[in-house]
Amino acid sequence: MKQTPWLALSIDRKVNTPVFEQICAALRERMIAGDLAQGSKLPPTRVFATELGVSRSTIVTAYEQLVAEGYLSSQQGSGYTVCALGEVELSKAPATPKTPSEAEPPSRPRPFASSQPDMRLFPHRQWAKCVARVCRSDPQALLAGGSDLGNWDLRCAISGHLSEWRGIKAAPHQIFVTAGSTDALEICLRALADKDDVIGLETPGYPPMRQFAKAHGLQVHDLPIDDHGAQVPPRSARLKLAVLTPSHQYPLGGAMTPNRRQDFLQWARKTDAWIIEDDYDSEFRYAGRPIPAMAGFDQLQRTIYVGSFSKVFSNTLRLGYVVVPENLIDRFRQTLHLFGIKASAMPQQALADFMTSGEFYRHIRRVRRTYGERRRFLLDSLKRDFAEFGHVFDHQAGMQVIFHLKPGFSDTDIAQRAQAVGVDILPLSGFAAGPSDDNGLMLGFCGFSIDEMQPSLVALQGCFDDGSV
Repeated sequence: MKQTPWLALSIDRKVNTPVFEQICAALRERMIAGDLAQGSKLPPTRVFATELGVSRSTIVTAYEQLVAEGYLSSQQGSGYTVCALGEVELSKAPATPKTPSEAEPPSRPRPFASSQPDMRLFPHRQWAKCVARVCRSDPQALLAGGSDLGNWDLRCAISGHLSEWRGIKAAPHQIFVTAGSTDALEICLRALADKDDVIGLETPGYPPMRQFAKAHGLQVHDLPIDDHGAQVPPRSARLKLAVLTPSHQYPLGGAMTPNRRQDFLQWARKTDAWIIEDDYDSEFRYAGRPIPAMAGFDQLQRTIYVGSFSKVFSNTLRLGYVVVPENLIDRFRQTLHLFGIKASAMPQQALADFMTSGEFYRHIRRVRRTYGERRRFLLDSLKRDFAEFGHVFDHQAGMQVIFHLKPGFSDTDIAQRAQAVGVDILPLSGFAAGPSDDNGLMLGFCGFSIDEMQPSLVALQGCFDDGSV
């Protein structure tokens, strides 16, 4: 092996390619060329970061991407080691002329777009192995995955996941696979509410849910958020159901207190109402154990549980699920058949294998570690460099944070200024049902490396110049 090949690696900060991708490409080329032989140790992340003049999290992201692609292996306390690449490497195909439209790189979300997983961390090699295994052993499963309510193996895998991670004891036949969490929420409303029925929605809350409800003739009763979570509606409101985010309120963050959860469950029992628990990102908790789901407390008596793979795994597979009480199974099955089943069957068997093999949980741990480092950087930067403009609460969970503005600043004005300079943030006031005192900025951090966030934070600071109302 040639000596210290990483010392020749250089970073070009003038190009649009993220720094961690430049590092990945350079190391990948050296491994293919044989400069880094099988079994070679890569330099420790802190040492490498110092040599290149980048953050340690950038090196960690680059190494973990190469682990996901199969070029490196890692073990706790042993660092990163080069894997065998095989005896034959494919030669590069000659470049072919591209039209201007073909030459454009795929669009990337701009910092600080919210709820965006970093698909650069997707475990492509491991996922490809699961897909290939299904193709060899049961190719029919790619197009006809069994029940039209979802692949049975996937429903079994979800059942085990919910039991271990969320404290929910649900049999596979209580789980229906959907085309993401939004599809699952819509199915719930179709199955449980009729035109002119009243439903409860959190405010501030998830705007598409409110839009769907109004488009289907449902009446919305607002559930304001206080320090304990959504407020329990009075019995006189005659709600048919309430949609809640108890484990991590969207968009404010924070968890509903145990007493408030019990109050909601008691309300549902007394009024014969249903609670739809939207548990959209519970895997991303950065301190302590995950907060148990409300459906686990309730043992699925009055609670319908909605989950998704879009945030934790892939936002392109468009797969989610809904878990229903035994006495609602027939009603949900009829609703699915009446309005059509949208979930694609093709990835379901492969996802089941991915979960049962343990790769799904290794992926969660890997991205949660990376997202945690990015979250800490963003929080520290906001507290240090933006203290004169507002404050942020650390809820130790989620994929975005809310920066609450001080009086005198308008979140809509700041958001517009930020958009103009290439920073994608959303005003908190836009999540309220109507006129509101909510005044803040939503900043997502999962989809962006620290090197990508740094210049965007500088640009965001400039948006506060003359930004007071």
